[in-house]
Amino acid sequence: MKILYKPFGILAGIIGARIATATFKAVWARIDEEPPPKPTTEQASLPKVVGAAMLQAGTMAGIGAVVERGSAQAFHHLTGVWPGEKHPEE
Repeated sequence: MKILYKPFGILAGIIGARIATATFKAVWARIDEEPPPKPTTEQASLPKVVGAAMLQAGTMAGIGAVVERGSAQAFHHLTGVWPGEKHPEE
């Protein structure tokens, strides 16, 4: 039954990535008028490049975790089977 979760999880991951990208762009627009600099942008300062990368990584990780957890709970609600790991009984 857990194999049925794979397509469900992949779809949730795609949706989560789009949400995270849009969220990062919206947050960055409040920080700076210019788009976030890439590490190879010559005119960008190191703190600005690192700050943009950290904000993007944090946004992607946080929203990814929320979406993945939500998809696991939805799958569990629909099928009655938890798709991930369970804590061992002591």
